[in-house]
Amino acid sequence: MDQRLESYQDEIYLSGLGGGRPILPASLPALEDLARERMAPESFDYICGGAGREDTVTENAAAFRRWRIVPRMLTDVSAPSYASTVLGTELAAPILLGPVGVLKLAHPDGEVAVARAAAAAGVPMVMSTAASCTIEEVAEANGDGQRWFQLYWPKDRDVAASFLSRAKAGGFSVLVLTLDTRLLGYRPRDLDRAFLPFLRGIGNQNYFSDPAFSAGLPGPAAEHQDAAILRWVQTFGDPSLTWDDLPFLRDNWDGPIVLKGIQSVQDAQRAADAGMDGIVVSNHGGRQVDGGIAALDALPPIAAAVGSQLTVLFDSGVRGGSDVVKALALGARAVLIARPYAYALGLAGEDGVRHVLRALRNDFELTMRLAGHASLSDLSPDALIRIP
Repeated sequence: MDQRLESYQDEIYLSGLGGGRPILPASLPALEDLARERMAPESFDYICGGAGREDTVTENAAAFRRWRIVPRMLTDVSAPSYASTVLGTELAAPILLGPVGVLKLAHPDGEVAVARAAAAAGVPMVMSTAASCTIEEVAEANGDGQRWFQLYWPKDRDVAASFLSRAKAGGFSVLVLTLDTRLLGYRPRDLDRAFLPFLRGIGNQNYFSDPAFSAGLPGPAAEHQDAAILRWVQTFGDPSLTWDDLPFLRDNWDGPIVLKGIQSVQDAQRAADAGMDGIVVSNHGGRQVDGGIAALDALPPIAAAVGSQLTVLFDSGVRGGSDVVKALALGARAVLIARPYAYALGLAGEDGVRHVLRALRNDFELTMRLAGHASLSDLSPDALIRIP
C-alpha cells in the first residue's frame, strides 16, 4: 500500500493552471445537494433518507459541531504518519468505506465500481449483504484490495452460513454484523414513493446467487423472481436474535468479528464479554430509530469503557476531515464513511468514489497537521473542547 501522504489539493491547483477543474465538489456535504439535482428522485431519497422525521440524521451532524478542535502550535508536523493496523487491516489513513447496499440505484456498476475505487485508493471496503452485486463480483473487482463483509443475519441459518463461507472464499478478512436492522425502520421518503428496491429485485443479489437460498425455490432465482422476492421477504432479518446466538458466528467465521450499531455502554460491555473483536459505534446514519442518540455522543463513554478490550470504530455523520479528527480524538480507531461516496458514485461512477476518498484523506491529513498532530497517538479528548 502507498503510505505516502497525499496532496490532492496541490494536484487540483496545478490542474487549474491548464484550465482543469475537479470532477466533483471538494466539500463532501455539497455532494448531497448535487446528487439531489441529478440522481433519480427515488434513488436519491433511498440513500439520503432517514427514519421518521429524520431527527437522528440532523442530530448526528449537530453532535460534531458541539465539539471544537483546539489547534496546538510549534509542534513538528514536517513528517507525519497516520498509518495504522486495525483488526489485521493496514490503513494509510484511519478511514474505511462503510457498507451501503443497493448501489446500482446510484450507478449501473454499483458495488463493483466502489470495489475498484477502494482498491486503487488503498482503502478497505466493507461490502453489504444487501449489495446489488454478488460477493464474488465484488471480490474480483477489488482484486488485491482489503475487504470486509457486513452481514444482515437472515432467519435461515443455512443461508447465513453460506454467506459467510462465500465471503471467506472471496478473501473478505473481517466480519461486520449489523445489529440495528433486524427490521427495516420507518422511512417516510421511501413510503411516500411506495419504493423498496428489494421488492423490485435490486439489492437481493447475494440471496438470489446463494445455493442455500435457492434450495428453497422451485428453480433458479432468475427464472422465478416472484418466488425469490417472496422468499427474501420471509428470510431477511431475524428479530428473535439475542446475545446467545453469537457463538454461531464463531463457529462459521475464523477471522475478527465486529458488531455494528452499538450505542450504549451496556451493549459495548456485552460485546466484550461475548469475545467480539470490535464494535462500530453507529446509529445507521439515522436510518433506523428517529429521535435516537447521536452516534458521536455515544462514542466517548463507550470508548472509555471498552476501548482497552475492543477495537472501537465509528460511523454516522462523517462529512469531512475535521469529523474524522473529532471521532478519533473521542476514542475511535478509525471511521467508516457511507452516504458521501454513494452520492459520488451516482454523480461520477468509480471516479467519483476515488475523488471522495482522496479529498477526505487530504482534508483529514491537513486538519491533523494544522492542529499540530503528527501521529494518531497524539489525539485524545484533550485535543477538543465541547461547547454548549
